[in-house]
Order: sequence, then C-alpha cells, then structure tokens
Amino acid sequence: MPILHVRNVPDELYAELQRRADAQRRSLSAEVITLLDWAIGEVERASTTTLASIRSRRFFDPAAAGAPDSTALLCEDRAR
Repeated sequence: MPILHVRNVPDELYAELQRRADAQRRSLSAEVITLLDWAIGEVERASTTTLASIRSRRFFDPAAAGAPDSTALLCEDRAR
C-alpha cells in the first residue's frame, strides 16, 4: 500500500485531526484516510449534481414552461 507524507500541517489542523481521531477511536492515519475518502466522495457527488443540473437546463423549452413567445412580446411592444 502506498505511503503518503504530508508536510507543514498547521498546528491547529493537526490538533483537530487528533481530537477527531480520538473521538472516533481511530489512529490519526485512519482518521485522515477516512476524511480523504469522504471528501473525494463529496466532490464526486457535487460534480455529478452540477452536471445533471446543467444538462437539465441545456434542453429547456420555454414554451413548455408556459413562457410567452418572444416574437409575440416584441410585436405587442411595438404596437404600443
């Protein structure tokens, strides 16, 4: 299994990681691995959700949503 070394970890972050590890009854390494795995999953879910949102708007049909036709609005405005 590969080994990951992290340098220059701020003291406050290290203390928080150690506190979380103690609370979960894990080693510091196990807690860091758990948090990294969770963070990567969150990023993947967020990007999937964002892509789905973009795709749903990509084929948006204003007429189906009840929006008025822009041509009719222009004609109406010019008639005033």
